Amino acid sequence: MNEYILVCVAWPYANADIHQGNVTGSYLPADIYARFHRLRGNHVLMVSGSDSHGTPVTVKAEELGKSVAEVFDYYHGRFLSLFQQLGLTYDLFTHTDTENHFRVSQDMFLSLLENEYLYRKVTKQMYSPTANKFLPDRYVEGTCPNCGYQRARGDQCDNCNKLFESAAELVNPRSKVDDSPLELRDTEHFFLNLPAIAEDGLHAWMHDGKEYWRPQVINFARNFVNQGLIGRAVTRDMDWGIPVPVQGYESKVLYVWFEAVIGYLSAAIEWAHNNGTPDVWKHWWHNPDARTSYFIGKDNIPFHTVMWPAQLLGAKGLYADDPKQHLNLPYDVPANEFMNMEGRKISGSMNWGVWMLDALERHDPDPLRYYLTAVMPETRDSDWSWQGYVDRNNSELVANWGNLVNRVLNMTNRYFQGVVPAPGALTPQDEALLAALDEGFATVAQLYDACKFRAVVQENLRLSSLVNQYLEETSPWTTAKTDMQATGRALYMALQAINALKVLWSPILPHTSQQLHEMLGETGSLFGQQKIESYQETTRSHVALTYDGTAAVGVWARSAIPTGRQLPKPQPLFKKLEPSVVADELARLGTRPA
Repeated sequence: MNEYILVCVAWPYANADIHQGNVTGSYLPADIYARFHRLRGNHVLMVSGSDSHGTPVTVKAEELGKSVAEVFDYYHGRFLSLFQQLGLTYDLFTHTDTENHFRVSQDMFLSLLENEYLYRKVTKQMYSPTANKFLPDRYVEGTCPNCGYQRARGDQCDNCNKLFESAAELVNPRSKVDDSPLELRDTEHFFLNLPAIAEDGLHAWMHDGKEYWRPQVINFARNFVNQGLIGRAVTRDMDWGIPVPVQGYESKVLYVWFEAVIGYLSAAIEWAHNNGTPDVWKHWWHNPDARTSYFIGKDNIPFHTVMWPAQLLGAKGLYADDPKQHLNLPYDVPANEFMNMEGRKISGSMNWGVWMLDALERHDPDPLRYYLTAVMPETRDSDWSWQGYVDRNNSELVANWGNLVNRVLNMTNRYFQGVVPAPGALTPQDEALLAALDEGFATVAQLYDACKFRAVVQENLRLSSLVNQYLEETSPWTTAKTDMQATGRALYMALQAINALKVLWSPILPHTSQQLHEMLGETGSLFGQQKIESYQETTRSHVALTYDGTAAVGVWARSAIPTGRQLPKPQPLFKKLEPSVVADELARLGTRPA
């Protein structure tokens, strides 16, 4: 039976361009996973969007002297362009400033309130006399009381991942905007009762199974819960965001950590509504057999393994006939570690990184996807180097996989005028190659499903090398002088092999796999079409990235290229990069305008 697979991808703050660390951390692995499951014939829904309410967006707006809406619109548009060019097949990439997301977020808040998992509490919050307002936690910096990191945010220390109940816990807190002194003042907010939810099911769920979770994820999450949970504020004093749907709280909004994750649910509901099937989202959220995977960076582990499951458990009865039913909890959270840049931490302020929209002006998308997959920080931090990018492009994409395709198609064109030859009776050597490819489908499927994409690269390269070895042993360029039947059999086998490898590679290399698909005389699209479209909500316009996979023809199995088919003239899949690319790209580091 085909499974329902929900792919939830981290929501980028709409305050800065996206770099290679963002892409390899969550966006690309999610796309690879979704593409694989589509090829398996599963019902895939991949959703995300721009986080328009995060404090980083308002900070950026103040830095630029622009409105928050202007900053959000600018970066959201650039995200859509990047994801379309890079080939990230979101069924819907939306944003949090939509009427739909406001409604769903407020519904979840009210459900938690009705279920008595929210409480009111007066706390002391940082107030700026200079700005005459309470400062959101991310406007406050100070020294972490846990590890001593001097640039800890008011809500979380990025160095040790400790979460703070309020910015008042910081040592020597100061305004991030103007470095002015702050004072504590009383303010009342709603808090999520995490200890109560832990007792009512979160703790049991956290410690039940999950052997397939990455150790660094499940161990961190369990330790986080075992150390004891505290209530966490879900509202804040601010005017940009989703209003708190309770009388008397008109000057407060829902805290972005609380409402942004609700976007996974609201985006699924929005997608279903847009497709004229308003209840179909329940196949992924109410179906106990559906699987939901959250692709995030390691800094978001506590919010996706503890906070979001707590919200889902606490909001039981939301959009359900049974008041005890809760929305589906995460099946897996394959969080990646961080990627560095030439041995240093990626830095937006220092312009130290590969800004992906800029890089796509000079580099094809598949080599970028390939390198980011090959060095993906799945279990430990990794490093991007331009020398590594050039070396792996030339020695692996070009010399191994690309060379195999070029050899096979060019020899077919040379010896048989581009017509697929009849093989005659297959030899044991031929049967062994087909068996190895069939076994490869099973092995690679397990790796894709387990989100071990670096291992997929190595296995696919091994299979490609196996086919190259087969060609060396059968030597069709030699037999062409004396035995055209043997030459035809060898090239027929090689054509079947690259057709199979095309499928194995396609989640990672979708653009060149489609190109090979067509060079093998196949029709249709392996994956379907993406487009950027605008549509009108009740009171505002909305621009999103959507995906239509109804025309996709890919299947996860080896299929035959029929004999007698006339193949089109072949073209190289990849191009060799000159050594000068390294120096040229290194010269760009630190020079991109902010």
